[in-house]
Amino acid sequence: MKNNVVKNKSFDFALRIVKMHEFLCEHKKEFVLSKQLLQSGTAIGVLVREAEQEESKADFIHKMAIALQKANVTEYWIELLFQSNYIDETEYNSTKTDLTEILKLLTSIIKTTKYNTKK
Repeated sequence: MKNNVVKNKSFDFALRIVKMHEFLCEHKKEFVLSKQLLQSGTAIGVLVREAEQEESKADFIHKMAIALQKANVTEYWIELLFQSNYIDETEYNSTKTDLTEILKLLTSIIKTTKYNTKK
């Protein structure tokens, strides 16, 4: 897993979420939603990293599935922050694009691993 795209993208996304959290707290004085975003948005990369040390293929799939769930939850928080005018449309679209890539990668990894496990 030297050039691990999902690992790199989820880490970069986590950094972006940390900065967004910082912005929301400092400039928008929003602390509740941004904390939820911080938790779910950084958990994606943590779970991807945990999956690298899987005990079994089932464990790997399980951790990646939880990462996928966290990505879906993060999508909810980003949507809510946008609809409540805490982030602008440009930030929303850019963040959503990054997250969509991660969602697609995780979905593909899970499906491929399940398929290869059944062989």
